[in-house]
Amino acid sequence: MTNSWVNWAGDQHCAPATIAAPRTLDEVAETLELAARRGRTVRVAGSGHSFTDAVLTDGVLMNLSNMNRIVEVDSATGLVRVEGGITLNTASSALHAAGLAFPNLGDIDVQTIAGATATGTHGTGATLQNLSAAMHSIELMLADGSRVELNAETDPDGWRAARVSVGALGVVTAVTLQMVPSFVLEGIERPVPIEEILDDLDSHVDGNEHFEFYMFAHSPLAMTKRNNKVDLPEQPRGKAVDWFADILMSNYAFDALCRLGKWQPGLVPWIHRSAAYAGSYRRQVDRSYRVFASPRLIRFTEMEYAIPRAHSAAAIREIKELGRKFDTAMPIEVRWVAPDDAFLSPAGGRDTCYIAVHQYRGMEWEPYFRACEAVFDKYEGRPHWGKRHFQTADTLRDRYPHWDRFAEVRRRFDPKGMFTNPYLDRVLGPVG
Repeated sequence: MTNSWVNWAGDQHCAPATIAAPRTLDEVAETLELAARRGRTVRVAGSGHSFTDAVLTDGVLMNLSNMNRIVEVDSATGLVRVEGGITLNTASSALHAAGLAFPNLGDIDVQTIAGATATGTHGTGATLQNLSAAMHSIELMLADGSRVELNAETDPDGWRAARVSVGALGVVTAVTLQMVPSFVLEGIERPVPIEEILDDLDSHVDGNEHFEFYMFAHSPLAMTKRNNKVDLPEQPRGKAVDWFADILMSNYAFDALCRLGKWQPGLVPWIHRSAAYAGSYRRQVDRSYRVFASPRLIRFTEMEYAIPRAHSAAAIREIKELGRKFDTAMPIEVRWVAPDDAFLSPAGGRDTCYIAVHQYRGMEWEPYFRACEAVFDKYEGRPHWGKRHFQTADTLRDRYPHWDRFAEVRRRFDPKGMFTNPYLDRVLGPVG
């Protein structure tokens, strides 16, 4: 029987020669040794929430889901050691009992810590960095089975390369995270006219710890979400309320609208206006990770770009107007992130606005995404490493001031190119 792998969206798949699911460091090393003997490349798959062909291989596909333990917790310092295959949700739930939490999370939390950080996954918050900034150190297993522990002191360039590496350096077997004390968030969702937001954007972004919104091309309204810490006890919503809001309305009902738009594209403007007006005031007071993340059952594909924050309003208006020319019932998502210093971080060195566009499963996405990418290119955009884009190493090199330093670390850690594949050859260039 042929081995096969498919991503969450169902639009990326491969047939590796071998799928390995090691449980220990020794088994990871054995997998790498066998791959080297057979002349095969190795890619590591997380939860499959990337929309690119980043992990596709006809060699060895390694799955770290069996290496998902919390190894050590220091409640006094907030330092937590976890294996690379643990998911954000599993870590959040377990560490809450120790009084600790991630400082920020995205709107889904099913990704593995290794996969989420390798692709530069982020949440929103003008003073908060992407998830990889929470890593205090990284244990990396190289092609020869040796392990290196990377942090800001042991290997500064290796450390800045490994935090957002797209899996190009080795196998992330464990990380030490700098967590913060557990906190309660008040999440408020309400519709606001998009022009009202854009006319006073800084007050919305800077006036909340976490601010984001969804908008539809054919609607004047945006659904805003503001998450702020509160000194209140958690108030979990009842299961019935959660199911109605997060499953029935946000997933099943909207999925039905998307299917309707796929069947009758002429109804997309009506779907946009209906979905936007259906959004109502919602308030949630709960543990941070429960407020940050929501279930995502609708299957789609996505493009997301990081642009300098200064261009936020102009780019948002252009992307919204562009969306009117294409048949997609899906929304546009906008978030903000603080700068960091990882070599390949899309938010590296600049205050950043992230804009994401989506297309429903089974619908043509390339013309829409190419048109959006032309706008993002105009605003010095850098693509999210786990989401669709059409860039190459030649078009990306000048967008990253430390591109050559990353390339040098890559040559040092993986000189024979064991961890490459066609995607990395295209977006990072060959190892040599």
